[in-house]
Amino acid sequence: MTHLHSPGRMTVLAALLAALAAPVFAAPGGVVISQVYGGGGNSGATYKNDYIELLNTGDTAVTLTNWSVQYASATGTTWQVTKLPASVTLAAGQYYLVHEALGSGGTDALTPDATGTIPMSATAGKVALVNSITALAGGKPVDNVVDLVGFGTTAGYYEGSGATPAPSNTLAVIRKNNGCLDSNDNSSDFVTGAASPRTTASERVSCSGGPLPQPIVLACPGSVGIDVGTGTTAPLQASDADSLVDKAAISKGAVSGISLTGFTPATADNRTATATLVVDASLPAGTYPVEITFGNDASQTASCTVNVAVSGLVKIPQIQGSGLASPYVNTVQTTSGVVTKKLGSGFTIQDPQGDGDPDTSDAIFVFGASTAAAVNEGDLVRVTGTVTEFTPNGAKRSYTELKDVSAATVLGSGNTIQPVNIDLPAELSHYEGMLVRFTNPLTVNGNSYLGDRGELVLANGRRETPTNRYRAGTLDANALIAANAQNMVVLDDGIFTVPPHIPYLAADKTVRAGDTVTDLVGVLDFGAIGGGGGWYKLQPTETPVFSRTNAREDAPTVVAGNVRVASANVLNFFTTFTDGTDAWGRTGQGCTIGSSAPSKSNCRGADNLAEFNRQRDKIVNELKAMNADAVGLMEIQNNGDITVSYLVDALNQAIGAPTPTYAYVAKPAATGTDAIRVAMIYKPAVLTPVGGALSDGDAVNNRPPMAQTFKVNANGAKFSLIVNHLKSKGSCGGAGAGDTDSGDGQGCWTATRVLQAKRLFTYFIPTVVAAAGDPDVLAVGDFNAYGHEDPIAYLTDNGMVNELERFVRPNGTPYSYVFDGQSGYLDHALASSALDPQVAGVTEWHNNADEPDAIDYNLGDTADDPYVNNPFRASDHDPVVVSLNLAPAYADVTASVKIVPGTLGYNRVTGKFSGNVTFTNTSGAALSGPLQYVLQGLPAGVTLDNRSGAFNGAPYVTLPGTTLAPGAAVTVALTFTNPSKTSITFTSKLYSGTF
Repeated sequence: MTHLHSPGRMTVLAALLAALAAPVFAAPGGVVISQVYGGGGNSGATYKNDYIELLNTGDTAVTLTNWSVQYASATGTTWQVTKLPASVTLAAGQYYLVHEALGSGGTDALTPDATGTIPMSATAGKVALVNSITALAGGKPVDNVVDLVGFGTTAGYYEGSGATPAPSNTLAVIRKNNGCLDSNDNSSDFVTGAASPRTTASERVSCSGGPLPQPIVLACPGSVGIDVGTGTTAPLQASDADSLVDKAAISKGAVSGISLTGFTPATADNRTATATLVVDASLPAGTYPVEITFGNDASQTASCTVNVAVSGLVKIPQIQGSGLASPYVNTVQTTSGVVTKKLGSGFTIQDPQGDGDPDTSDAIFVFGASTAAAVNEGDLVRVTGTVTEFTPNGAKRSYTELKDVSAATVLGSGNTIQPVNIDLPAELSHYEGMLVRFTNPLTVNGNSYLGDRGELVLANGRRETPTNRYRAGTLDANALIAANAQNMVVLDDGIFTVPPHIPYLAADKTVRAGDTVTDLVGVLDFGAIGGGGGWYKLQPTETPVFSRTNAREDAPTVVAGNVRVASANVLNFFTTFTDGTDAWGRTGQGCTIGSSAPSKSNCRGADNLAEFNRQRDKIVNELKAMNADAVGLMEIQNNGDITVSYLVDALNQAIGAPTPTYAYVAKPAATGTDAIRVAMIYKPAVLTPVGGALSDGDAVNNRPPMAQTFKVNANGAKFSLIVNHLKSKGSCGGAGAGDTDSGDGQGCWTATRVLQAKRLFTYFIPTVVAAAGDPDVLAVGDFNAYGHEDPIAYLTDNGMVNELERFVRPNGTPYSYVFDGQSGYLDHALASSALDPQVAGVTEWHNNADEPDAIDYNLGDTADDPYVNNPFRASDHDPVVVSLNLAPAYADVTASVKIVPGTLGYNRVTGKFSGNVTFTNTSGAALSGPLQYVLQGLPAGVTLDNRSGAFNGAPYVTLPGTTLAPGAAVTVALTFTNPSKTSITFTSKLYSGTF
């Protein structure tokens, strides 16, 4: 077939001849190519595979025996072939999907009717439907081509006047009118649109507009399982709404011992034809897939496959095997055991004798709620079903089960199984499904999902987060990861839905991490757990009894010093709520993130005023009990000083002193681009701020650190407090090199947190020290890094002292956060080398991390409301309390000197009174300067003219010299203004140091 071209412009006649010469393949009413997509797996694609979709546009079924779909490039002459399965029959109006090559992109997998491997172009090419499985030849083949689609503007072969419009990575070429339009012109029959593949399971379409022939509807069992020598029968049914089902036969898998008998055809449309599949008792053990095909008087057929499994009795330990997966997986087996526990989706059975091998479980779970209804605990049952490995979404291992149960026969009742004694750590796969007793006390390690799933994470002792103790990736860290994995079981409540009442709570409405349970008995299940993934879950058969071995402390206990400093994460304390209201009852309110417009969707924390009041009261209770002189706060709303001011007012009101106990440090210049910020409160009676607060608004800090220098009122000592909140471990979207989760236990954004730590140490701390004129620095806050992770290691390697390791580690595991059933501290107290000797003690108050989420301020999350107005579960982080014993800036050395005032004289010319005071060191030791002579109690109206300054309202004079040696004396002159000429009296005090 040739196209006519002229050397220059094509004439009208030439164009007409070319159009007439274009190939025409599929006649209207036949099978056509209805959709082509070559962008599968490419960038931006939704689907992972290329595909070709077919449609039977006619009114009768079409069988595609020995047909194929073929592809060539836009101008290519070589055709690639995907053979269609033998005897494919398309009903009228039925689609058929052939998926081709798999790409590296895309998100959705296809469920095709046939599979090929042809990699197709996303933008241009040629696709043919061929009634042969032989590859086409040449660029423009005709023979055996049923339908042809040239897609994309550069396609060199097509039906009609031109190729289809150009598709892309996201667009397919789609035949119009649901695939029915076939004018034999690709350019007008097709449009581009979002890839939308259809299969034989999709709704059929009537291209003629008339009613579609209805398909044959089958009712066949998926499998039949029997023991050797028993034999069985299986009923089969077929019906058709608009035709008579009048024939049936075994079409595949016919073997001696399996037959189809008793066929009774339908007597009218929409009536049922029946037949019986007979399995003879002589059939040997094995699995036999048998295909049965039914036909009707409209030449339609439909087939079903029945998997006949004949087996001898296989013991449960044999099915389980010694590995993580069963050696009998995907086979039908018959076994027997005693029902030990009925659960919502099935029941467990256990071999009463077992095999004596500690590496093979003696029990198995039988899946199927309907089957469970027919048995009772204590029944000895024989069960036939398919062995399968169940893997919950995200789980790293599977659980051996029996499913598709075809028989469950009760052989006896009243049987008992003795629980097997086990200890943690252990390889629990050896006990899956078994009735077990944990002989050692188990410690609660996690309770986050107690309220919504009825789960507690248990272990032998408290599991420490590996990077809380060791550097990430080291042999020690990896060994602890492996040990933790063997030391965990989840105690469930056996309900598998949100519990109607929160289980396991004591009278004080809690069960704490660190509490213990002894002599725990139950069946070892496996399934999805809170937080994702799956693990072994004990379904108790005896009521667990917990001991409060981790008692609550009403307030933190720390060794005394002269200043107490705390760090508290207040877990999204917002005065603007997610419902658009605020603490003052206003509506239409919102929160900001960076420069965004206020929106309630940016708010966090309380959803409404009722929740806020509960949240506020818990936080106030916590702060009041800590009784710290300065507190660094994290996760407080970033709305200037509005929220921190509200919190201080609420705290002062709760304390109830006539004079407010706490004040807040006014916000620094930069508070960051997050919806939350850090803040600071303090006791003015104890501390006085020196200068204003500083912060570091560098781009690496979305929540800038905040620093404030304080002077201790009692002794003049200074120190600087820096509050930090580093980048979170989660929310991994957008993480680049070094910030993705490497699997070493540090989570996401490690590189960013290290940069923040470097910025803190190399820039911000030196800036704060320079401004304060004092090297004493305490850095506290939520660093979102456990004790030995990279950001903390950088700071301690460069001289900061980890005070939790110094004071808490020698007495136990330091932790402020419990996650994934492991404990570690994200909340730190890091001292400069100058401050470290003045740290008297550090403690973590475990009022939060050990408590269940279910007892917090939120409403409606659980069926019960165990909220109590107390300081427990005020946040998800524990506060850290630091006791400082700061060296005084000055000391009273009056007792070390003899002070001899001279006689005051009056100068009539100047009107001044003057005289001298002599100081002699009588102590036997040098007195270090500067030495400050304070004149306390001067009469009203008398002024010391040559004063150096004032201390607590009294003037003072700095003595000359830097030291006063033993026995040495120094004299200073005093000049007074005394217009009333009153008697000048005062009390002398001498101090060493700087005021």
